[in-house]
Amino acid sequence: MANKSELLGAATEAVVAAALAIERAESADSPQDEIRAVALGLFHAIDEHPWLATQLSTQLSSNSSGSVTPRIFESIGRQVRALGVPERSWFTSTSVLVHYILGAAGQNAANSAYADGLGPEMDRTEFLDTVSKAWEALDPDEYPFTRAVADQLREHNDREQFLAGIDLVLSGITALQPASRQPHTSPPA
Repeated sequence: MANKSELLGAATEAVVAAALAIERAESADSPQDEIRAVALGLFHAIDEHPWLATQLSTQLSSNSSGSVTPRIFESIGRQVRALGVPERSWFTSTSVLVHYILGAAGQNAANSAYADGLGPEMDRTEFLDTVSKAWEALDPDEYPFTRAVADQLREHNDREQFLAGIDLVLSGITALQPASRQPHTSPPA
C-alpha cells in the first residue's frame, strides 16, 4: 500500500465484504429479512470497527464509484426491488435505507466509543442512567417530550432500536407500494 488512505480503503473493502458475506450465509426467506441481515451485518461491523463509519461516509460521498458503495447499494437495492417497489422508486428507497443503516450504526459506534472513553468505572447502564437523569432534570416547559422519553432512553437496547428503525423504514416503503401499483384513474365526473 502506498499510503494510509489506500490502507484504509482496503481495510474498509475487506470489512464490508465480510459483513455482507455473513448476510448471505445467514439470510432468510423474505426481502425484509434479507435487508435486516445486511443491516445487522453492517451494524456489527461498524460496532466492531468504529473507524468504519467515517470511512463509509467518506466513500459514499467522495468515492461512490469505488467498490464499497456499489456493494452496499446492490445488497439493499436487490431486496428493495424484490419487495415490488416500482423502478422509479428504487433509488430513493434504497438510499433511505442505506443512509439510515450507516447513520444509525455510525451513531451507535460513536456512542459506544464515547462511553468506553469514560473509563472502566462507567458501564453502559450507568452511562444511560446518567443521561436519562439529565433529561429528566430539563425544564418541563421547554422539553416536555425529552423528559417523557427519558425512561425509554435508560431502558433501550441499541440493536433492537436499530432494527425497529429498519422496520419503520420498510413499513413506509411497503405502505406506499399498493397505491403506486394501482393504475391512475380520474375521479368520476
